Amino acid sequence: MKDNRTLVSYGLHAVEAALRHAPSAILECFARPGGNNAALDALLAQAAQAGVRVQRVGAETLDKLAGGGNHQGVVIRRRPPPVHVFEQWLDEVVRPNPLPLVLAIDQIQDPHNLGAALRLADAVGAQGIVLTRDNSVGLTPAVAKVASGALDTVPLVQVTNLVRALGALKEAGLWVVGAAGESGESLFELDLNRPLVWVMGAEGTGLRRLTRECCDYLARIPMQGTVDSLNLGTAAAVCLFETLRQRGIR
Repeated sequence: MKDNRTLVSYGLHAVEAALRHAPSAILECFARPGGNNAALDALLAQAAQAGVRVQRVGAETLDKLAGGGNHQGVVIRRRPPPVHVFEQWLDEVVRPNPLPLVLAIDQIQDPHNLGAALRLADAVGAQGIVLTRDNSVGLTPAVAKVASGALDTVPLVQVTNLVRALGALKEAGLWVVGAAGESGESLFELDLNRPLVWVMGAEGTGLRRLTRECCDYLARIPMQGTVDSLNLGTAAAVCLFETLRQRGIR
């Protein structure tokens, strides 16, 4: 993943989340003239309380800063959240947890899918997302927008070799389950109430051969209609929330 020195983030929810979770990471804040939007005015008051200086600019400038995205009148330039070192994350976050849940994605390309995965991982209380260093999208404004508050709450772990990383997670006591539509076993038939890594394949290509061979189990999502697959974010949501259901989380 790219190690960007700064990251542009925009939109009321994304900026509010940055102010709540990582105010010291915000370098600059740009906003349209206030007075006619209560939500924006409240957000800018929060920014002032956090010591963030707000620069008032016109819509054209905001559009340019946000790359044409739906900025809702506010854009920030910030330091990106840290990408965690695998070994340190494994020792400090995964091993101490008695029932860890990790999401691994084999070469994710779509920034909206990565943003959705971050938000999903936050929702299920996952201990992190493991991504391949090569052929994976970086932290972009689109990722920040979709992830909203999860950008600073979910550990993002970058690895050069996903198979090796999955092997280390297995040695640490986690079971590795790969999502594969051609599998003969439904995820509803698996025992997911155990230390677990869910592995999702890249958009359109699925799991690579070596990644697939590293999995303890392969599981499919039962499909009853005419479509034969779900997008990455939706498939991950089904798998992770079924895991919570089996763990008795209400």
